Amino acid sequence: MLSRRSFLWSSTGLLLAGCNNTAQLPPRPGTPSVQTAASAGASRPATDYARLYRAMPNEQFPIPAVNISKINPAYYRQQVNFTSEEPVGTIIVDTPGRFLYLTQPDGKALRYGVGIGRAGFDWGGTARIGAKREWPKWFPPAEMRQRQPELEKYAGGMPPGLSNPLGARALYIYEGRKDTLYRIHGTPEAWSIGQAVSSGCVRMLQQDIIDLYGRVPLQTKIVVRQV
Repeated sequence: MLSRRSFLWSSTGLLLAGCNNTAQLPPRPGTPSVQTAASAGASRPATDYARLYRAMPNEQFPIPAVNISKINPAYYRQQVNFTSEEPVGTIIVDTPGRFLYLTQPDGKALRYGVGIGRAGFDWGGTARIGAKREWPKWFPPAEMRQRQPELEKYAGGMPPGLSNPLGARALYIYEGRKDTLYRIHGTPEAWSIGQAVSSGCVRMLQQDIIDLYGRVPLQTKIVVRQV
C-alpha cells in the first residue's frame, strides 16, 4: 500500500499529482544490490546509445532523436545485475537514485533513468499499473488549475502531442481500484532525467517509456522507494 505519510487520499494528496512541467545509493540490508555488467567485468559489445535514442518518425506524433550529450550516461537505458526479493516483471522506482528498474530473470533488470517529483511532491509505497495509454490526454487537477489559471482551458483534457506533459505513453498507477493520479510517462525534456522536477509523477525519455510500455502488462506490480 502507498504510505500514508507520503500519499493521502485527500484533497492534499490529489493536489500533489498532475505530472506537469529537475549516484545510485549504496544498497542497504534487504534492498536490491545493483551492478552494471561493465562494472562486473562482463564482456559485451558497447551499446549504440545514439541508435537507442534515435528519432521515431513512425509514431502518431513523430519523436525527434534525443541529444544524449544532455544526459548523464548513468541514466541511459541498460541491463544491469540486480538482486531483489520482488518477482520478475516488477517495476521498482529508486527515487533517491533517479532510476526505474524492471526486474528480469537470472538476477538482471532493465534500468532506466527517470525524473521524479520535486521536494514536497514525493511519494512511495506499493501499487499496480491499472491502465495504459498511448499518446494520452492530460487532465490537470482542479487544484492545479486554480494555481495556474492558464490551464483552465484544459479542464476537459489537453489533446495528445509532443507538448502534452504525459508524452508518448503513460502508465497509470492504481491503489486497489483507485487511480492515485500518479503516472509513469514520457517527456521530451531530456535535461530533466536524473532531476527532481515533476509534480509527483515519474518521467522518462520518450524512447524509454515506449520501450517500458511494450514490456509491462496491466496489473504489473510497482514499488516506489523513497529511501
